[in-house]
Amino acid sequence: MTNAHSDDAVDRDPDDDATGVGRNDATAADPGDATESITVYSDYVCPFCYLGRQSLAEYQETREEPLAVDWHPFDLRAGKRKPDGSIDHEVDDGKGDEYYAQARENVRRLQERYGVDMAQEIATDVDSLPAQIVSVHVRETVPEAWYAFDDAVFAALWQDGRDIGDRDVLVDLASNVEGLDADVVDAARQRGVTGVPTFAFDGHAARGAVPPEQLERLVDGA
Repeated sequence: MTNAHSDDAVDRDPDDDATGVGRNDATAADPGDATESITVYSDYVCPFCYLGRQSLAEYQETREEPLAVDWHPFDLRAGKRKPDGSIDHEVDDGKGDEYYAQARENVRRLQERYGVDMAQEIATDVDSLPAQIVSVHVRETVPEAWYAFDDAVFAALWQDGRDIGDRDVLVDLASNVEGLDADVVDAARQRGVTGVPTFAFDGHAARGAVPPEQLERLVDGA
């Protein structure tokens, strides 16, 4: 689920014009027996994705049946990346001081609305892509641990102010999630997941918005 917005919307992302919705806190039950799901496009570095999870949590609490999350990563900095995948902060994205001032104001308003304390209002210097890559790997290989890992990543950035682009931080987070260990972080890269989207099949991988013919070769070996 994504939110379209206007100039005065409260869900403006401070780093790009796309936002997503997160999900409820780790204390909530894993909706493994859910018969319905909500699709979520999200980037951990988006404060409105983190705050949006509070709205989703409130909604889930009103439901009689559990609601699963069909999560998809969305790299807000895709248009600012260098060929090596790092962020080029010199790229002019048209977002100046006024834009970020408005973003901070909107974050503070939502914090008050949902009763959420945050270590920071925006995190433009944090690269969330490494966290997204590991999260994709966890969801595909240890799906029962994904909910807890997803919560841990959000909390690390927005509650604790940690750099979720740092390998050691991700290793620490994974080590504290039941069913995961430190090796999952390196395994994500060894598997060939070095960016999103990555399509993996039978030990092989294709990265990027590849044409259908390449996906056919990946799956059918044509």
